[in-house]
Amino acid sequence: MKIFAKIRGLYAAAVITILVTFNIFTFLLLPKKYYKDIKRFYTKTILKFLGIRLLIEGTPDPEAKMIIMNHSSFIDIPVIEATYPKDMVWIAKKELFDTPFFGLLLKLPDNIRLNREDRKSLIHLLKESKEKSKEKSIAIFPEGTRARGNKLLPFKPGAKIIADKLHLKVQPVLIVCARARFDSKKLELHPGPIKVKYLPSFYPDPKKEWLKELRDQMQKELEKERQALCPA
Repeated sequence: MKIFAKIRGLYAAAVITILVTFNIFTFLLLPKKYYKDIKRFYTKTILKFLGIRLLIEGTPDPEAKMIIMNHSSFIDIPVIEATYPKDMVWIAKKELFDTPFFGLLLKLPDNIRLNREDRKSLIHLLKESKEKSKEKSIAIFPEGTRARGNKLLPFKPGAKIIADKLHLKVQPVLIVCARARFDSKKLELHPGPIKVKYLPSFYPDPKKEWLKELRDQMQKELEKERQALCPA
């Protein structure tokens, strides 16, 4: 029943708030070399308390320098942080970095800030991406925000610009049924499985509209996986 989903949603919000707060304080107390382990510990703990079980299909490519994912729920980030074997940096919009207190969760691990209103931000974005991709993978939601329906939003060009300019190997990753488990806008929680599916990695051809083609491919795969795991 919807009322129980709402109660569980409030519980989920409380769990996430408490554990994210502890995560931030742990960041402040320990050196950065421990940040990857810290993130993995807290994200796994969040998923456990929310009753989320992860199903993994495919293999992360250790040579991939950019992972491109669909985005439908706040829980997408903990799902990837809990499972992806390499350390990563997220590209996120400036507004999230400026959020009081919780913005520290992005600032302290040196994630990459994107200011869409500043034309010069592209230079900064490429410079930071080049430097940080030497040791870590760049994680990006090309939709730019959480999708509300079952269709992926149009992919913004940032991922293509970065991958093309820096010649990064890209691996698409599907996150299946995240919103069905935790709708972070309606604040409803339905415990159950979420699937993470690693698609084949590739070196993009800058001369092709590969990002649009990738969106179409991810949409088809996502529809098929949803029907199997969380049919409406």
